[in-house]
Amino acid sequence: MPSLPMTLTLSRIAAIPVLVAMFYVPGDPARYAAWAIYAAAAATDYFDGYFARAWSQQTLIGRIFDPIADKLLVAATILLLVATGRIHGYTVLPALVILCREILVSGLREFLTEIRARLPVSRLAKVKTGVQMFSLGFLIIGDAMPTAWLMPGLIGEVLLWIAALFTLVTGYDYLAEGLRHIDNPPPQGERPAPGARSEPPGSARPAA
Repeated sequence: MPSLPMTLTLSRIAAIPVLVAMFYVPGDPARYAAWAIYAAAAATDYFDGYFARAWSQQTLIGRIFDPIADKLLVAATILLLVATGRIHGYTVLPALVILCREILVSGLREFLTEIRARLPVSRLAKVKTGVQMFSLGFLIIGDAMPTAWLMPGLIGEVLLWIAALFTLVTGYDYLAEGLRHIDNPPPQGERPAPGARSEPPGSARPAA
């Protein structure tokens, strides 16, 4: 049976088809439902890592699936927002930067996993993730929320640009760290054997 942290991680992936469906249901109630699903899925990004650390259930498979779940949720949400016109014009640029960075980091992680090396998660990367999650949440609500005292669409766009700026900085840091491991790989004896699995199923740290 999967542990609670791993269940939370997998629930983030399972929420994506439901989120997609809500984007194609007309009306403001569906917009709020999409926001609630997204917010719940985003919250699991914190809680799976918290419980994994608190209960000592950090495992290899969790480290693999946790960032995958994050990137699937972010990529799916951005594409849906672009498709429905809630991200448009020049705001597509920060969305593109975020998607490209996610692909870059995923490639680096795949390579570093093979040589049993890790990309450290910086504090700025965690801030980036938080700003990015909030920006997408505001963009999902968009004009469904009364704008007399709050403009969620504008707030979401501003936060998306800020997240893209953090994305460039952290993406450069991760690339430099990855290249350092490529230039100085660990000794052959420290690399895991092909197909080896050193830990049982569980969950992981928060994603970058």
